Amino acid sequence: MTFKRPTRAGWAALAIATLCVAGFVDVAFADDAAPAAAAAAPVANKGDVAWMLTSSALVLMMSIPGLALFYGGLVRTKNMASVLTQVFAIVSMIGVTWTIYGYSMAFSDGGSMTPWVGGFSKAFMHGIDASSTAATFSNGVVIPELAYFVFQMTFAMITPALIVGAFAERIKFSAVMLFILLWSTVIYYPIAHWVWYVAAPDDVAAAAKALAAATDAAAKTAAQAKLDEVTGNVGWLAGAGALDFAGGTVVHINAGIAGLVGALIIGKRTGYGKDLMAPHSLTMTMIGASLLWVGWFGFNAGSNLEANGTTALAFVNTMVATAGAALSWLLCEWMVKGKPSLLGICSGAVAGLVAVTPASGFAGPVGALVLGLVVSPICLFFVSTVKNALGYDDALDVFGVHCIGGIVGALGTGILVNPALGGVGITDYTNITGNNAGTYDLVTQMIAQGKAVLATLIWSGVGSAILYKIVDLIVGLRPSVDEEREGLDITDHGERAYNM
Repeated sequence: MTFKRPTRAGWAALAIATLCVAGFVDVAFADDAAPAAAAAAPVANKGDVAWMLTSSALVLMMSIPGLALFYGGLVRTKNMASVLTQVFAIVSMIGVTWTIYGYSMAFSDGGSMTPWVGGFSKAFMHGIDASSTAATFSNGVVIPELAYFVFQMTFAMITPALIVGAFAERIKFSAVMLFILLWSTVIYYPIAHWVWYVAAPDDVAAAAKALAAATDAAAKTAAQAKLDEVTGNVGWLAGAGALDFAGGTVVHINAGIAGLVGALIIGKRTGYGKDLMAPHSLTMTMIGASLLWVGWFGFNAGSNLEANGTTALAFVNTMVATAGAALSWLLCEWMVKGKPSLLGICSGAVAGLVAVTPASGFAGPVGALVLGLVVSPICLFFVSTVKNALGYDDALDVFGVHCIGGIVGALGTGILVNPALGGVGITDYTNITGNNAGTYDLVTQMIAQGKAVLATLIWSGVGSAILYKIVDLIVGLRPSVDEEREGLDITDHGERAYNM
């Protein structure tokens, strides 16, 4: 064997290798010498990020084109373009206000006002960049804050857009825009804060562990104070224990009661009860309902903020509850009216989506199915019997489907979260020994759910009434009778949805 003398390059490579080995050994010994070194900050999982961005796009699709087509098909031809414009304009305006101040009002620390509303520390997205993270519902798991920001933006967009169905065909476009601007600021952002501004699981767990590790009285007192501070820095209804996985109170009850108040204050459509006001295109309504169903998977399953088993649970619950509600409405209508209708099955699907929204991540699949089967007869009763008996003109049944369906879902969540009924149970992040398992109590939970329902009805109902009156004083709510008869497409927008 012939031995060759190493070249200069070989010596250099040998030196580098030696230094690397020495470095690894040094790091190993350093790790052994400092086992208590701080753990690296959690890093967002690429799958979670992809799912959240996909969910945001799905929820946007619920508004435009989903809700716009669903509502547009239900009005008369002369008002189709006006409804499409209202929904599109609301989505656009809320995208701007959410960026400027809405996100900060809903999801930042409000200091002494924290139980009621956030502050302005994140106004104009101050301090939020590509490296910022937001907590999820699991210890040690985060997502980019920008992903959370845009996901919640899509919720803020669709909620006020739901309202316009209640007073469709009889309100000025200027009044819609001014009312929604005020309503989102005064009503939606605070309620979103009440329900969804919660402490990060890691912060709660760290404080709970520090309390468990404290040995003397002074340390325990300090640790308990820290735990109280962390768990107390939450929205009012979240702190009360109310459960709303994806928006039964924040979205549906909130928008539904605001719509009813608007329908009452604005008054009935000209010719209501005398003229034929049938939907001009059930085809469009069916397309819109289908887009809503598909988009709702982002709405509900996306609200888990991660891609894991609970996400799959919310996805499945959304599927089975909607199928059950659509079938239930169809059969009930068939028995009561003698014919099964396309409008009925579409309305039932939406009612099921509404009802399962707060329960989607808490109930088991069978519980979600039962919820869907139950909600449709209740909503059908309100959109037909109750509305006819009281005589109010909720044009597209926003109150009867969204508010009533939201109430059924919110209260049903308190029951179906019970592990004995297949639910996931209560999460308690201060429980560091039992996988964050909390104790479920039916009475306690139903009180919390009832409090959330009543608070939303009162704040949104009374607040909306005041805002409608303010808007009426500033720009006026209704067009003239002649303008209404001609149709808002021409009088408000100078165009027609159809030129045939």
